[in-house]
Amino acid sequence: MQTENKLILAPLAGYTDKAMRDIALSMGADITVTEMVSAEGLARDGEKTKELLERADGEKRLVVQLFGPDKDPFHRCIPNLMEYNPTWIDINCGCPVPKVVKTGAGSALMKDKKKIREIVETLATETKLPVSVKFRLGWDSSSLNYLEFAEEALKGGAFSLTLHARTRAQGYEGKADRSAFSALSKEFGKDAVLYASGDIFTPEDAIECMEEYGMDGVMFARGAIGNPFIFRETREYLSNGSYTLPSISERIETAMLHYEKMKKYYGENIAGREMRKHAMAYIKGVPGASRCKKALTSAITEEEYRDAFSLLEE
Repeated sequence: MQTENKLILAPLAGYTDKAMRDIALSMGADITVTEMVSAEGLARDGEKTKELLERADGEKRLVVQLFGPDKDPFHRCIPNLMEYNPTWIDINCGCPVPKVVKTGAGSALMKDKKKIREIVETLATETKLPVSVKFRLGWDSSSLNYLEFAEEALKGGAFSLTLHARTRAQGYEGKADRSAFSALSKEFGKDAVLYASGDIFTPEDAIECMEEYGMDGVMFARGAIGNPFIFRETREYLSNGSYTLPSISERIETAMLHYEKMKKYYGENIAGREMRKHAMAYIKGVPGASRCKKALTSAITEEEYRDAFSLLEE
């Protein structure tokens, strides 16, 4: 099943806020997904939860990722969710973080596949919106149930599936098993839009997942942190078979634009603190990065960020 939405910024807690989504879209992302949003928090009208649903400037399509342990909080959050006019809803069945898993949410849902069918059915029926599911290979190597899980999600009415090709037990360690993409595509390629996730750090990785393993598109997660250029590069590679890496000066200017957007959305103090992790990623592998990182640890203002970046070597 082909789709025009091939390149997606994956949901990343603590990262894919309005500013990062804004930057990714400007670099060629087809779709961006919000940070993980608690269905329970949204149902309870939590202000911090609702802030995660605000659109970036120019973000025409809002894809919201929700997490929860069963259909109940998803049902109860719908009135508040619909106030934000989402384009589609993604369900998180892949988060391996203990504080999420112990509540029965995230990858814990893979232990009881009937729950995902109920959750998808609830959202699809009550919102009339497209619903997608992001999941893993299974809980651990002895319970690789991703194909059965995918089938239940589709029976509930999901239109799209994203597979992170690791188990929950692996977390983000080890290597993603791309052969699972082939199995998923062979089984459900005609029934759903399929996205690959896990260890997609280069345009070559993205193209391989699509052309060799039969996926319709990819979700860039860690590969897009400090590297929104990957969307542009992948588009170039799809069109021309080659791509151009950003210069150091472009990295710096894009990082500063990212900072300016954060400042506009959240104010200087929050932007100054939250931008540090992004800034460190923007300069990864650049000559002079160690001196720059030391300066970035205390940066808050635009001037302090520019001074830190001036320590890099062209």
